[in-house]
Amino acid sequence: QVQLSESGGGLAQAGGSLRLSCVASGRTFSGYAMCWFGQAPGKQRDFVAATSRFGSSYYEDCVKGRFTTSGDNAKNTLYLQINRLKPEDKAVYYCAARNSVLVTTSQTRYNYWGQGPQVTVSP
Repeated sequence: QVQLSESGGGLAQAGGSLRLSCVASGRTFSGYAMCWFGQAPGKQRDFVAATSRFGSSYYEDCVKGRFTTSGDNAKNTLYLQINRLKPEDKAVYYCAARNSVLVTTSQTRYNYWGQGPQVTVSP
């Protein structure tokens, strides 16, 4: 089993930055593909970003250039850096892990989920 514990959400001003962290425990971090999904108010949960064990990163088009995801294997932690925040970035952000090193944008293929901290952006 893998447990994912997230932190770093909260209220920030538009134009500012936030960093979300997701700490994985229970098994070797490097053996899983991990990614971030976001769920804006009233909308479905969608893929946001992912980083593979092979060094590649993937982003949903509307966050490219502002969101950066990275992993620290030594700390078993996945990060999501959000820069130049916009009000439309308001969402609950979930980290997820799957029993494979291959990244997919399909949330149904992820086996483990964090609790999803809320990010709110003030104008």
